[in-house]
Amino acid sequence: MRFAKALLFFAVLVLVWHGVALSERWSPLVVPSPVETLRFLTGAVRDGSLWEAFSVTMGRLGTGYFVGILIGMPLGFLTARFDWARDTVGVAGLGLQGLPSVCWVPLSLIWFGQNESAMLFVVVMGTVWSVALATDNGVRSVPPIYLRAARTMGSRGLHAWVKVILPASLPYIVSGVKQGWAFAWRSLMAAEIYVAIPKGYGLGQWLHHSRELLRMQDVIGIMLVIVGTGLLADKLLFSPWERFLHKRWGLSK
Repeated sequence: MRFAKALLFFAVLVLVWHGVALSERWSPLVVPSPVETLRFLTGAVRDGSLWEAFSVTMGRLGTGYFVGILIGMPLGFLTARFDWARDTVGVAGLGLQGLPSVCWVPLSLIWFGQNESAMLFVVVMGTVWSVALATDNGVRSVPPIYLRAARTMGSRGLHAWVKVILPASLPYIVSGVKQGWAFAWRSLMAAEIYVAIPKGYGLGQWLHHSRELLRMQDVIGIMLVIVGTGLLADKLLFSPWERFLHKRWGLSK
């Protein structure tokens, strides 16, 4: 039923889009029809160019996202454990999370130049702070009674963190990792649009070049691919984990 509702909603959006394109109120260069966009996507799939660009982008995203998680989670545990870390690293992370991803691009270009390292840096900086803050909030949201019960049974130090605090904070951490994925996507698109490298033609670069050539059907088609990838990642990777953990810890019906 939920799938049917979503399908009907998107069908209505496509019909409205098609009606606007047929009205001729705007030039086809500005508002291409769904048919033209579908024709572009079909051709890009057939000649392999879409898959090639998608693979390049996903490789960059996976690398930067993984590194961001490896850095962000320990930082979150650190700020949750020590007040001095929360008052220093935590405050800095809170401020940097609100910094738009595109703001890291000039800095990365100056530090690393026009190469893959510049893109990786932008993705990592777009991921690490959301993961760190979510981890910190998750640890601080653990009910104190859990720790008191663990201490009563002799669990202290590292054992309490591994056996009690980490499992209890997992629902919040997974939500933070999911949010980090969204920030990583935005960061990578900003990096691919502004960082020009001779090899590794990704979706963001394709989007930028299509805009310069006034090929709006290509622009909208790539945007649809990006949106569809985000939806699939949420439905296949994050939502099942969130439902399992919330049910496991009694946070949902």
